[in-house]
Amino acid sequence: MTAFEVWAPRAGTVRLDLEGRAHPMTRAAHGWWRTDLPAAPGARYGYLLDDDPTVLPDPRSPRQPDGVHARSAVHELDRSRWTDTHWTGRPLAGAVYYELHIGAFTPEGTFDAAVERLGHLVDLGVTVVEVMPVNAFDGVRNWGYDGVLWYAVHEPYGGPDGLQRFVNACHARGLAVALDVVYNHLGPSGNYLPRFGPYLTDGRNTWGRSLNLDGPDAGPVRRHVIDNALRWLRDFHIDALRLDAVHALVDRTASHILADLAAETTALAAHLRRPLTLIAESDLNDPRLITPPAAGGYGLSGQWNDDLHHAVHTAVSGERQGYYADFGTMATLARTLTHGFFHAGTYSSFRRRVHGRPLDRSLIPASALLAYTCTHDQVGNRAVGDRPSAYLDGGQLAIKAALVLFSAFTPMLFMGEEWGARTPFLYFTSHTDPVIGAATATGRKAEFAEHGWSTDDVPDPQDPATFARSVLDWTEPARPDHARLFACYQALLALRRDRAEITDPWLTRVEVDYDEDDRWIAVRRGPLRLLCNLSPDPVTVEAHGRVVLAWDESPPDPVGGRTALAGHSFLILE
Repeated sequence: MTAFEVWAPRAGTVRLDLEGRAHPMTRAAHGWWRTDLPAAPGARYGYLLDDDPTVLPDPRSPRQPDGVHARSAVHELDRSRWTDTHWTGRPLAGAVYYELHIGAFTPEGTFDAAVERLGHLVDLGVTVVEVMPVNAFDGVRNWGYDGVLWYAVHEPYGGPDGLQRFVNACHARGLAVALDVVYNHLGPSGNYLPRFGPYLTDGRNTWGRSLNLDGPDAGPVRRHVIDNALRWLRDFHIDALRLDAVHALVDRTASHILADLAAETTALAAHLRRPLTLIAESDLNDPRLITPPAAGGYGLSGQWNDDLHHAVHTAVSGERQGYYADFGTMATLARTLTHGFFHAGTYSSFRRRVHGRPLDRSLIPASALLAYTCTHDQVGNRAVGDRPSAYLDGGQLAIKAALVLFSAFTPMLFMGEEWGARTPFLYFTSHTDPVIGAATATGRKAEFAEHGWSTDDVPDPQDPATFARSVLDWTEPARPDHARLFACYQALLALRRDRAEITDPWLTRVEVDYDEDDRWIAVRRGPLRLLCNLSPDPVTVEAHGRVVLAWDESPPDPVGGRTALAGHSFLILE
């Protein structure tokens, strides 16, 4: 027998449509409806509400083999196929994350094809593979943030069984798996949740209507979110979740949903006897997210740190448009490297208000902040999806890598950056509704226009060629310039792995010197010192010790306490 249950508090009657036959369901407590029926794996089913003849997919559908508008399929993971019984997990501290999009990581765009490239990540020195959202969404191609059936795995990637094989393969190679999840909105096509109950409010955020987390009947909606997160961690053996845009979660209850999720995740980790990690993406620079509950915080493990990205990117590239306006100086970079947040109760010219709060460096380790030279957002939300490799030289790319990988923060790479991939990463969709597709393309251009970008060359997200251009070119790593940058990343990650001073998580022990005019910066981590020349012109700087690692192919050891540093280069001394 298979148990079918659905929350539909406003319905007078609910029937289960199982393989084309309707069966009555029994009303249970708190708006739930239930029935038990024999159902074979793969059997198609859905729900009929009152007199509406439309068969709706299950809000907690485990599989959608025919798309998000079709019936759900009965499915349960085969527990006998788990091969990671000896996997003990990996904590956030000391980890190296690698963000990838399953559809664009390989030409095949599947979990199984991604498995074939895991050796590359192991050789690079990565320890955690962070996968962009794989929940079910409309169409074939999408970043994944338009998901509507959160419990199902996108079928063209390989569905739930494909994800199981992927996690097995990662764990067999010593790689943890992080999954990007979205709880702040639902996609514009295939969202049938409002037909079942008050999942959404009238309030809106950037991407659509907000979830009902604190209004009438919010309890089952909160469980929909938390149970989904626990399902990934428990049933799919996922090690970490990246929580998208948590600043858009509106929750005015006494116990914020993030605090509740963190508490239940901690309990699950104790039960599973392996670490489970929750990482927030937040625009607030609010330390409460990563402050322990005992100190009044929500208790999340970590969060992305856009301030560090902005400080590094602007200092190296010179770009200062939009939200980069407050960044770009050596002083800004030094402050962020030693304090985590740059905007910490300071005025943000982009927001035109005071923003953020200071991080308590005696309480919160720097490993709780993820640092990166680029992400899917920082590349894909540029007008033409151009990576830094499209407008920076090899030395500048190496400097960015050194500043991030030598920092006290937990580093994260975005797929292909380790060899300076020249393929763009564009915003792509494949909405089956042409009206939604056209609106997406129009809205994309309008958004760039507001930020001062030219819209003439903005690709149509619906065009299959836009997606095709975003797929990594795996012939690139063998080419000399790309191979040199890859070797640099490898060496930096090996040094980070071998030297405890670099993974020391306390920002109070990071020392930074710089020269604003000559454009050099020096970062000290114990006996190691990173020197970066962001100027195209050579500089002579104070230095002692021997060269451990350098971008310049034949750097001289310091003489007389000073050394020459070539333009757009770095070296690490001991």
